[in-house]
Amino acid sequence: MWDLLLKNAHVVDPLNHVNEVCDVAIENGKIAEVGKDLQGKAEEVIDFTGLVLQPGIIDSHVHLGRMWGSPYGPKMLAMNGVTTALDMAGPLEDVLDSVPEYGVGINMAILQFASPPFTFKTNAPSKEEMETLIDKSLKDGALGVKLLGGHYPLKPDVSSLLVRTALEKRAYVAWHAGTSEHGSNIEGMIEAVAMADGYPLHLAHINAYCRGAIKPCMEETAIAIDLLKKNPNIFCESYVSPKNGTRLTCDAEGKIQSKVTGNCLRHFGFSEDRDGVRKALLAGKAFVVFDAGGYSDLMTGEKALKMWEEADSDVGGSFNINPPLPRIELAQARRDDGSFVVDAISTDGGCIPRNVILSQGLSLVKLDILTLPEFAQKTSLNPARMLRLENKGHLSVGADADITVYDYATQKPMASFIEGRKILWNGELVSKGATVICTKHGKEAIEKRGMKAIVVDPGKQIERIPAL
Repeated sequence: MWDLLLKNAHVVDPLNHVNEVCDVAIENGKIAEVGKDLQGKAEEVIDFTGLVLQPGIIDSHVHLGRMWGSPYGPKMLAMNGVTTALDMAGPLEDVLDSVPEYGVGINMAILQFASPPFTFKTNAPSKEEMETLIDKSLKDGALGVKLLGGHYPLKPDVSSLLVRTALEKRAYVAWHAGTSEHGSNIEGMIEAVAMADGYPLHLAHINAYCRGAIKPCMEETAIAIDLLKKNPNIFCESYVSPKNGTRLTCDAEGKIQSKVTGNCLRHFGFSEDRDGVRKALLAGKAFVVFDAGGYSDLMTGEKALKMWEEADSDVGGSFNINPPLPRIELAQARRDDGSFVVDAISTDGGCIPRNVILSQGLSLVKLDILTLPEFAQKTSLNPARMLRLENKGHLSVGADADITVYDYATQKPMASFIEGRKILWNGELVSKGATVICTKHGKEAIEKRGMKAIVVDPGKQIERIPAL
């Protein structure tokens, strides 16, 4: 007697070379069997005829902290079929504190941001300051740390030291490329790869460095692809939305605080200060992230300007800054061994309203840029490997029954399950809480909060697998 039997879906599991209509049986939260016309009995049988079923979608770059817009990130992800997410900045305590009220049952890993003026006082912290931040973050339940170099840069040699220090602690480390010398552009990416010096590193959203800031955008894309091919120690993702995410905060002197926002303002011909943001909002080029009543949305124009001014500029924001061709090329580029140059498709979404893995990512399949198994590999199997989640990202017998079911025609999610438990069902979220992916150092802290902990070792080496 199985707990759950999912019938007649088009099942896509690239690791096990499944790409056909069949059934999936679940027992005790694990995959029990996958095959055609399974005959065993089950407590519940669900017919998914006409729908696609793949291992649960894993978004390898999101934002769940209020400083990026709202506490609604988990809900916004789950409503778009995501079952697991890697938060790329925290703040850690804010994200964890929000779970009792805003958690919807998804798995989340959290990287604490390691950037001035927030977790470091200056852009040149000592190694001791780095170790203190990393140790505390891991103990409190973080999977590791992220350098927000594009927004709040450190000095180049300090950035390199922080990467090495995090790896010494067997922490997960990611970097939004950029330092005090080079910004969030192709030069910053080149610098970040050099500063990583062959050590494993998650380099965030490759498309963000291919916007044409230094060279034509497709020339930057070619440079980025070549750089990644030559540096297999770099794992990465790119997103398919034209929108970015940033902060519109200005300092006491009226200068924009985030370097990324400055880049965007400059790109659209505005000054990098309060006056520039004001004009960009009125021109419909800048957007404010606002609370639309249980979810985040974007606003521009006079209403957005009023909201920004009432918040004294301290709000999340967005620009339509990502050109389309680099996003397409980065999604399909392959190494000589057949593996993807960019390992995963992400959104950089969460509480920033661009959770478009299905609504835009599946368009890559319809355009014959990716096959359906390749889409599943980039949205589930590869990011699971990046997070060292051996039991997720595939439908092998004994694997966690994390599943996303969607309508290929409409590119909309229809249901999701985590360990066989319904998360998204009939258009509603039907679960609460969160499971936190952390290191052994944070297990106790997470369990004290009443959450389940999945312990992984970010220091474990992983190898890419060819496109399946």
